[in-house]
Amino acid sequence: MKQCCLLIIACLAAMQTHAQLLRGRVADVQTREALPGAVISTPDHHKGCAADAQGSFGLDAGNADSIRVSSVGYITRVLPVKAVSQGIIYLQPVAANLNEVIVSSSRDKQYRTDAPVAISTISPQTLQDTKATTLDKVLNKVSGVYMVDLGNEQHTMAIRQPIGYKSLFLYMEDGIPIRTVGDFNHNALIEINMAALRNIEVIRGPASSLYGSEAVGGAVNFITLSPTLAPTAKVQAEMSNWGYRRTDFSASGSSGKWGAVVSGYYANQSNGYMDHSDFHKLGLSLKTVYQPNASTRWTNAATLINYNTDQIGGLDSAHFYSKDYRNFQTFTYRDVKALRVRSTLEKQWSADNATSFTAFFRHSTIGQNPFYAIKNTSDPLKSTGQINSDAFHSYGIIVQHKKRFNWKDAALIAGVSADYSPATYNAGFITVDRNAAGYYTGYQTTDSVLTDYKVGLLNTAAYTQFELSPFHRMKVVAALRYDRMDYDFVNHLTPSAYTGAPSERNNFNALTPKLGLIYSLDKQVGFYANYSRGFAPPNISELYQGVKVPVLKQATYNNYEIGGWFGFAGNKGYADISVYRMNGTNEIVSVRLQDGSYENRNTGATTHQGIEWNVKYNLCNSILLRTSGTYARHNFDAYTENGKVYNDNRMNGAPQWITNSEVTWKPLFLKGFRLGGEWQHIGSYYMDPANTAMYGGYDLFNLRAGYTYKSIDCWVNCMNVGDKLYATTAEKSAYGVTYRVGPRQTFNAGIGYTFKGKK
Repeated sequence: MKQCCLLIIACLAAMQTHAQLLRGRVADVQTREALPGAVISTPDHHKGCAADAQGSFGLDAGNADSIRVSSVGYITRVLPVKAVSQGIIYLQPVAANLNEVIVSSSRDKQYRTDAPVAISTISPQTLQDTKATTLDKVLNKVSGVYMVDLGNEQHTMAIRQPIGYKSLFLYMEDGIPIRTVGDFNHNALIEINMAALRNIEVIRGPASSLYGSEAVGGAVNFITLSPTLAPTAKVQAEMSNWGYRRTDFSASGSSGKWGAVVSGYYANQSNGYMDHSDFHKLGLSLKTVYQPNASTRWTNAATLINYNTDQIGGLDSAHFYSKDYRNFQTFTYRDVKALRVRSTLEKQWSADNATSFTAFFRHSTIGQNPFYAIKNTSDPLKSTGQINSDAFHSYGIIVQHKKRFNWKDAALIAGVSADYSPATYNAGFITVDRNAAGYYTGYQTTDSVLTDYKVGLLNTAAYTQFELSPFHRMKVVAALRYDRMDYDFVNHLTPSAYTGAPSERNNFNALTPKLGLIYSLDKQVGFYANYSRGFAPPNISELYQGVKVPVLKQATYNNYEIGGWFGFAGNKGYADISVYRMNGTNEIVSVRLQDGSYENRNTGATTHQGIEWNVKYNLCNSILLRTSGTYARHNFDAYTENGKVYNDNRMNGAPQWITNSEVTWKPLFLKGFRLGGEWQHIGSYYMDPANTAMYGGYDLFNLRAGYTYKSIDCWVNCMNVGDKLYATTAEKSAYGVTYRVGPRQTFNAGIGYTFKGKK
């Protein structure tokens, strides 16, 4: 009897060992967000499973004493079974990642090697290590991108385009445009909450086939943080030697089916190296995620921005080269208030069908006394200007469905969108005092109204994208989108060259196709080619403001591109390259007039062509090398200005060379320490369309050092190490040569603390 009992106990113990069910969750070590699709298996791969949408898994490990956890783009971990007990397994991203997951190129998750487009990702690790005070400090690491720093988070952009102030770049937050299309957007990134960012994806070249108008030079998608699996809270503070102060915070966590993250920052600048250059900004974001089951996800998000800055203009040659940083303007300002709210419901009906529905609301008001509206008069001591306000509300929806087919790995994405955005604009006339030295010292308001109108702006669109693999290792992607933009313009004043065009209805529409092909030689080497078309209708202010009749035409662009990528040195290195040619028709350019004001005009035709590259290489376990850049030529094919023909001239504000290189050292003997050196090069370019004057460009060197010990992170960054005098933009016109001064040598020091819950 005793022997029989012992035999039963032994059998039960063996059965218990055999049925070793392990449960846990898998997350990114940096963001602490779930990693859906992570593979958990026994070392012999006989048993395995994948993490669900919440990163959860359940694995019958049998007799195995360890498990293997892997995910594309992450370092694989092997853990003893005893270490896995209802806990969270964190994976570290690969530094030189060939095949990261992206969402922007198809409006759906896919691997980089499945996208026939030039796209780059700024990772959470890059955002964490850079400690950027402005977005240009991370975006300029992307090949082919030059985000121009205009001071206090003000900016303009150049992606496959010259430096300019045109609406040729689409800025999105989680796939939704930050500002309504058709309203002036070159400063849209003021309305981004940098503390809420998880990563950034940059599409270079036209993306109109999926995102519509303005996605011409490129589309930048800011992807925000999602709730962490374990409770996490973070606070940090930093300061600079030029009066910059900033505090960031975030708190995140999940409980059951709910998760939430709140984040924000407050920045204040005072007593900078230029006078009249103060600013402050408050950014707040809240996101909640509800997942009642593995196939349903409901996300709600809101962002609030409150921003105010002094406006500084450019300096003439004498003041610039003598390093006289006194600002010609002493009263100009910009005030921005923005609110964005969205709600997205995603449903995975089956393995082959998924639908998403998004409703959103946006409100933005920009009030300003702009320096660029000041016009000189015949009296050297008097000028004129304006105080204006631009505001809109947006109400929109986006519905999208994805269908997979059991044939040639085919898939179809189709969607519709509608965005109704009533907008208003008004401007009051002011008289401006000017002293003998040319400084604008004060102003007086008047009862004269320059502009007062409203526009009912309706954007409607339908789009589709189809992909299939006709042969092994080959994928073909075809996309098509139809956009219609209706403007219902009502002028409350008598039409004139000052008050604007007569009340009327206008519409613009476009059909934008895309065709791409990818061929992978193996997992490490691939090539792609694509044709895409982009379009950009004139926005509200370009079309109606300060003109007797609307005269601007819709700009169109045809883009031809080939490229490829490859891994090397045993997965320690990664490189991608793209070659493009884009032909523009009726491209809108900004022309500076003799009185100092600007006017938008259509060119006849332009050509943009170049080569872009990005290379990352882990020289060893502690040193990462990165270099990215572009060599490009931007030409006027047919352009006449004030009776002068500039055919075949180089476009002004168009550097041929733009490069950014960096070396990062993270010594193994001092875990948590990092030291990085960065070189930014902007090549020479013409300052005017007549090609009579050239700016020599500049080279900047930046150093960054930081140390993380347990929950404490501290850092010191030195931007513009040599305190080099340089201009972020340089222009020549009948008004003279104007330089926008780049930031002087700046030290930023900060410290942060992160609380990390274990469960």
